[in-house]
Amino acid sequence: MTPPPLAFCFLLLCHAAAAATAAGGGTGGKWDVLLSNIGISAMHMQLLHTDRVVMFDRTNFGSSNISLPDGKCVHDPDDPPSRRDCTAHSVEYDVASNSVRPLTLLTNIWCSSGAVLPDGTLVQTGGNGRGDHAVRLYKPCSGNSSCDWQEITNGLAQRRWYATSQILPDGRQIIVGGRAKFNYEFYPKKTAAEGSYNLPFLYQTFQPGSENNLYPFVLLNIDGNLFIFANNQAILFDYTNSKVVRTYPTLPGGDPRNYPSTGSAVLLPLKSNTAEVLVCGGAPKGSYTRAHNNSDFVEALDTCGRIRINDPDPQWVMETMPLARVMGDMLLLPNGNVLIINGASMGTAAWELGRSPVLSPVFYYPDKQPGSRFEVLNPTSTPRMYHSSSILLRDGRVLVGGSNPHVFYNFTNVLFPTDLTLQSFSPPYLDPQFGYLRPWILAPVSGSEIGYGQDILIRFSIGPGGPDESAIMVTMIAPSFATHSFSMNQRLLILDSWDVKPVARSEYQLRARMPGSGNLAPAGYYLIFVVHKDIPSEGIWIHIS
Repeated sequence: MTPPPLAFCFLLLCHAAAAATAAGGGTGGKWDVLLSNIGISAMHMQLLHTDRVVMFDRTNFGSSNISLPDGKCVHDPDDPPSRRDCTAHSVEYDVASNSVRPLTLLTNIWCSSGAVLPDGTLVQTGGNGRGDHAVRLYKPCSGNSSCDWQEITNGLAQRRWYATSQILPDGRQIIVGGRAKFNYEFYPKKTAAEGSYNLPFLYQTFQPGSENNLYPFVLLNIDGNLFIFANNQAILFDYTNSKVVRTYPTLPGGDPRNYPSTGSAVLLPLKSNTAEVLVCGGAPKGSYTRAHNNSDFVEALDTCGRIRINDPDPQWVMETMPLARVMGDMLLLPNGNVLIINGASMGTAAWELGRSPVLSPVFYYPDKQPGSRFEVLNPTSTPRMYHSSSILLRDGRVLVGGSNPHVFYNFTNVLFPTDLTLQSFSPPYLDPQFGYLRPWILAPVSGSEIGYGQDILIRFSIGPGGPDESAIMVTMIAPSFATHSFSMNQRLLILDSWDVKPVARSEYQLRARMPGSGNLAPAGYYLIFVVHKDIPSEGIWIHIS
């Protein structure tokens, strides 16, 4: 089942060329193919503190392109009794060795959610069919890896398909929504009898026929409440008392931004106790119905809404992207800028409903003046359509994979073939010309244990001339669970830092203060970066407990 070299065929190349022309050029950034075949389509991704990435698609795609370990075969209970699958639908990617190994799934994990617990365990929740109540645990291991998925068949109180997970200050995760599920629940549960809790907001934002409130954008506010955005509306929600604290204005224009209209959202870098949310892209109201029923592929949205969610009278401020985009991922980069990548310029999410891939990523600069915040970057030649994903790696590159707009793996005779490749996008800050500006963290060592509110000494080296003290900052990033154009649990904090001074030849030291509570940074593993004149170091892992 290896995709033939000409699988992208004439039809695909025509569409790619047209998209590149429509999108315009772009400068900055470098694309590399890491692996031509990882065996599966990278529909879901999570970076772990072992510098390994867990990826998976779904178990009822048919046979994948990578065999299960040790000659295993499994039977998905939703498949016919006679069908046994001896191929894997999940892999672990080792960044250092640029290799994958197969993992074993027993139930369907398709269109699910996830979050990493404070101890580093990936907890994945829900899916499709008999996997929709399942909880799956992946405890990272290193060396000669032997770790694999562990499944709890009935770990959830409700069916969770297209739900969203968010890690909470107490270390649990909340799972919000899902198809026809207007409620939420927690994992782990406080008692065996704990069930789910109603969330009428999800019913109020439900749009019959296309829904447009699946995979709601759930973000942890600095006061411990949750900002929840669905369709075109948002609330601030006190989940401990099941109470709406605040209702925000409807996003101007009224167009939906959640699946299948599928825009994306981020909590912008946290600094000075200010929390701002940015929502970008999506598809106009009615786009799904028009594409599904009439093959009428409407142009995607080119607007973003930005709001300071804790202001006394918060209002959306609208901005226009240089490229319209649906199914685009939004990633926070170590220097505090936002990368918008992947997706299409026509149609919506869902099987075969996207057209005109957007090949050029875009930067969004949060601290620049309105009107000058966007920059178009170098394009890829590989469309990343429905079921693609991307995450940030510790070295500052962005890992990009997936694209499977069909019910099964299809490599030929389709507009956008299933893609099993894995690429990296290196933002301009990784260009060798900036090497003399790039810091290198010497201490603390990766994996250090650090407490809330603690001051830490960071020792780093830098090229001749030393650092510009006014252009140094320290950032801390929580790696995300990425799927369906939303990076769950993604979080970037700009730490207070001061007292930059030389300690040896080409070596310097600064002092930084860790966040003061789990509302700002739930316990767990984070990446710390020293950034100099917008050029980040490689990250180091730290653990907050």
